[in-house]
Parts: sequence; structure tokens; C-alpha cells
Amino acid sequence: MQSRDHDTEPLRLYTYWRSSAAYRVRIGLALKALAYESVPVHLLRDGGQQHAAGYRALNPQELVPVLVHGRRVLRQSLAILEYLDECWPQPALLPADARGRARVRALAQAVACDVHPLNNLRVLQFFEQQWAVPQAERETWVRHWIGTGLAALEAMLADDPATGAFCHGDAPGLADCCLVPQLYNARRFGMDVEAWPTLARIERACLALPAFRTAAPEAQPDAPAAS
Repeated sequence: MQSRDHDTEPLRLYTYWRSSAAYRVRIGLALKALAYESVPVHLLRDGGQQHAAGYRALNPQELVPVLVHGRRVLRQSLAILEYLDECWPQPALLPADARGRARVRALAQAVACDVHPLNNLRVLQFFEQQWAVPQAERETWVRHWIGTGLAALEAMLADDPATGAFCHGDAPGLADCCLVPQLYNARRFGMDVEAWPTLARIERACLALPAFRTAAPEAQPDAPAAS
């Protein structure tokens, strides 16, 4: 059984305002109304602060997010979100039934494992720095893989009776924590998310909630000041 000591131990999130993986975890923390210390890790400044020795000791993958909970160091956004769900079960990010959990995990992983890695910063930096791929071609790559992934996700959600106001039923959960940041990324690259009407509808339902607005990139303390 999970110790109740976790209720009083502090949470510290290593994050970057525009990281979609960190954005997922911020949404989960906000949905559960959990207070945490935000520690910005600038992914571009100083050659990328995630590559510094101190941070590499915390996360050998040199990625955000990392959640420190008391003495525990947690890595990988989906693992962190499920950890939060087990420590603080309400409101739940995963359904109570096995089929529902499998469906939600599949939707979340379609984004986090299939779409997001192909437009991750380190992939685009490799294209630029190692292969001198022009920016226009890098952006074509990004739009292709985001479009392919979101089209599949739209098909998975559009006619499924388990889809409600949100990805699964009428309460936001793990899949919504992944969907909203990916749609934010799509817009960054000039994509019209209304091309996927079910996704756009779910996003509107999410962004109507304070938790999603609190977690938004522009609301973070390390976000650049609006010009």
C-alpha cells in the first residue's frame, strides 16, 4: 500500500515553458490541484541547460520533465502522470476499468511515443547541426508527422462511443494531458487544428478549464514576456 507520507513531501518540477512533455505534467498537477516548485531548465540557453553536468546527474537522458517528490526522482512524462494518479487518485487521470485504461493509454501513447518524438527539439537540432537540413525542410518534416499522427488520433476518437466531452468520457484525463500540448505544437508550425474537428472540440473543452490555462506555456514563470 502507498505510504501516506507522500501527502506532506514537497514536489519540484524541472520544466521548460514550451516543452510539450513538461506541459503534460503541469496539466496533471493542476488537475489534481497539487502545489509544486517550478524549476526552469532552458533548453536553448547556454547550449541547452539540460546538458549541464548537474542536470545530467538528475536525468541522464538530458530531457525535461523531471519530478522530484521528497527523495524520489521521477522521469518520463507518462510515468510521472501515472505516479501522480496512484499517489493522489482523485480526480482520476485513468478510468477504473481495464478496457478504458487500455484505450486512454493508447491515445496518450499515440501522441507521446509516436508523434512527439519526431518533432522533438533534439531531433530538429540534429537535422540542423549534423546534416545542415534547411529550416523549410525541417518544418515540412514536422508538419508531415504531426499531421499523420493527428489524423490517426482523429479517427480513433471521432466515432468511438467512449469519446465524450473529452478524449474518454466527460472528465479530462491522461489522453487530454497529451493532446492539448501536441495541438499547441501543431499551431507553432502553422497548422490549422480545425482540420481535425474532434480534436479541436476536445481542446476547446480542455482550455475552458482553469487547470489547462494554468499549465499553458505562456502562463509559466520562465515564458518570455509578451511583446
